[in-house]
Amino acid sequence: MRPSFDRERWAALGLLALALLLGYLVAVHWWWTVPQQQLRAELIDLRDQELRLRMHASQVEQVQQRLASLREMQAGDPGFLAEPSQQLATAGLVQQLESVVRGVGSSDRCQLAGTTPVQSRVQERYPRVVVQVRLRCGMEELATVLGRLEAGRPELFIDNLVVRSLRVAQRRGIDTSRDAGLDVSFELYGYLHRAEGGR
Repeated sequence: MRPSFDRERWAALGLLALALLLGYLVAVHWWWTVPQQQLRAELIDLRDQELRLRMHASQVEQVQQRLASLREMQAGDPGFLAEPSQQLATAGLVQQLESVVRGVGSSDRCQLAGTTPVQSRVQERYPRVVVQVRLRCGMEELATVLGRLEAGRPELFIDNLVVRSLRVAQRRGIDTSRDAGLDVSFELYGYLHRAEGGR
């Protein structure tokens, strides 16, 4: 009689445990534990995000200082034309060209025949200042002029270079004072530091 009672007791305890487990799964686990676990995961994500934001916020001052130093460096960069406006920059460009042409030798070997400001049709971040140039030079003098213009400061660029013999130019009716040398035309340009639509 005793073993039967023990078996029934253990069976009843087993059924009670199973009922409690099912009750936990139905009433507690899906309605309480799972939402709590999801909430915990979200809190961990939010804590990580806050930590990252704090780290970024602590670097704001360093980034601003670095940005300010880069702006100062850029402002002092001799690669840009120094003048504040298109007209002044054009005049400065012509003046620099004249100085380079004078510096290559005697005036009969290289002459500046003319300069014409040209409105740039290219839309760029920094305004382009363009001058159409006409030279009459010997080959060596031309190479020196072009080399000095492109290697100097501020940075200048040469585009649309056309080189003709002066004899050919004379045949086409262009007035030249000498028989030898080259008739050269090109666009010389540089950039203003002021960005379009900016400061």
